[in-house]
Amino acid sequence: MTARGGMTTRYALPGRWARAALALLVVVALSVPLTAAPSRAATSVGDGAISTAPISGMVDAHAHIAASQAFGGALRCGEPFAPGGMAEALADCPTHSGAGHFSLLESILGGTDLPGGAQGFPTFAQWPSHDSQLHEQAYYTGIERAWRGGLRVLNNHLVANRVLCEALTGLGVSARSSCDEMQQLRRQVDYLNRMEAHIDAEYGGPGQGWFRIARSPEDVRAIAAQGKLAVTLGVEASEPFGCRLVDDTPLCSAGDIDRGLDEFASWGVSTVFPVHKFDNALGGARMDEDLAGLAVNIGNKIGSQRFWETEPCAGPDADHAQPLAATVVADGLAAASSGAPAGAALPVYPEAPLCNVRGLTPLGEHAVRGLMARGMVINIDHMGVKTAHRTLDMAAEAGYTGLVVDHAWATQGNTRRVHEQGGFVAAFAWPADATENFETGFLEQWRANTSGLSRPVDGYGFGSDVNGLAPLAEPRPSAAADPLVYPFTAPSGEVMDRWKFGERVYDLNTDGVAQYGLYADWAADVIHRAGPDRAELERQLMGGAEAWAANWERARSSAR
Repeated sequence: MTARGGMTTRYALPGRWARAALALLVVVALSVPLTAAPSRAATSVGDGAISTAPISGMVDAHAHIAASQAFGGALRCGEPFAPGGMAEALADCPTHSGAGHFSLLESILGGTDLPGGAQGFPTFAQWPSHDSQLHEQAYYTGIERAWRGGLRVLNNHLVANRVLCEALTGLGVSARSSCDEMQQLRRQVDYLNRMEAHIDAEYGGPGQGWFRIARSPEDVRAIAAQGKLAVTLGVEASEPFGCRLVDDTPLCSAGDIDRGLDEFASWGVSTVFPVHKFDNALGGARMDEDLAGLAVNIGNKIGSQRFWETEPCAGPDADHAQPLAATVVADGLAAASSGAPAGAALPVYPEAPLCNVRGLTPLGEHAVRGLMARGMVINIDHMGVKTAHRTLDMAAEAGYTGLVVDHAWATQGNTRRVHEQGGFVAAFAWPADATENFETGFLEQWRANTSGLSRPVDGYGFGSDVNGLAPLAEPRPSAAADPLVYPFTAPSGEVMDRWKFGERVYDLNTDGVAQYGLYADWAADVIHRAGPDRAELERQLMGGAEAWAANWERARSSAR
């Protein structure tokens, strides 16, 4: 599978076998100092007075704690809460163990042995783990532990992908809810409201819990002033407002966008991805690379009836390289190909820096203006270079600073530009150091993102992407010689020992970030590994919640 002479080589897709492979490929690719925390007697938000004191604490700028309700509700095993407690929420699923639908897929995604027998509650012998991508990774007691360790803002992205949902149903998986993306988002809003009520009930009644949904920057400050966790809402959908693109024809209108944005505003949405995994009616996506690129490109074809179209990049920023060399999957598809109709052949791209030819469309510009008018923060992660550049240009022309990259999907140049234009930057929560599966460590990325800037860095965040079909931080190899020593002092000042979850005791040094509670350990570990930069990294991480909230405040102020 090669590209010759700078030209694109194509392999045809076979029939029924390919359709099953397509669905599997799409699923694989989309995987891609405080005071002590308050007691259970904590009070509700209060009388409405707005705190002006800076927030001291960390921000997880990119999480998916309600993802169990997305993609038709059948992709993931487990939930972050359930009326029957941990035994109900984290019970093993027949579909995800033994010979179930997702057992093989789980092993492919995480490179793990095939699940079998009892693996979840109460022993957690196999999951949650850092590589259990189809099992719940954020049970609420783990979120509570991270909060006690210093987390003060958790930005939960409502997530949706119609193509993935319909691919699952095409494989015979019974969806429990609609594949319509707006319906997926609404389902998650309702679920988070019920989760908040569940935690409130445990802590004494309405408003008493530590988990509080914040629908405005003022809410964030009021919640943080009580030392509680402000949970904000973002949207990461591939076809927001129904803005699908089919053969270059948009299936949404400016009116659809306006109505969708108004609905987002009614939920109190803070941040929005105009573009996610696939090209849509708003703009072009930043392309995945290697096998993931092949798979997501197939998803792009299913969604838009076209594969990605590329051109040489005009500057140093480039979208990811595409699948260039032969792979087992690609060669299998090629071998099974025969006489596919025009436009149904897999593209292979030349080995060169490439950019998506699609930029921000007129409807995309309308959406960006609508986001600015409503004071929502625009997330440029997943935008192709041309789409991101035009979006950043529009924000600069309007003097609008409500911009964010939150899990290291933008180019280095665009990431730095977001910061210099007044926005907020976070990076994916990699292990502190590079590992076999993580070529870049969190510290390396932090130093790259924060050095040589003209604007000071007041706060920096991490994006867990928990429940986002992404592997969490695995144990760093250097832990054998330089471990995180237990008990440790968390950034909040609280002393914490190894986390007991059910019958299992987790240790970051050997388990990595196996589930959300380990982010308290992870934060202490990256600070420990920063060496002479420890004090500066801790200052920036503990300034993350304030910088994130201030960014949203500036956006809201600009819209008024």
